[in-house]
Amino acid sequence: MLVETHSRHAPRLATTRLISALSAIALGFALLLAVGFAPVAEVHNATHDTRHATGFPCH
Repeated sequence: MLVETHSRHAPRLATTRLISALSAIALGFALLLAVGFAPVAEVHNATHDTRHATGFPCH
């Protein structure tokens, strides 16, 4: 018995995943910039140390 299934929702699912991924990336960059340029030295230093600990080059 051969059963074929076709999803009518595949394009909508792909669009939803793309929007979710782009939103997560934008949020990540916004958090990185907000904390990276924070005027409070402790917050900036903690972020700076975390970047070095994860191997992310920052300078």
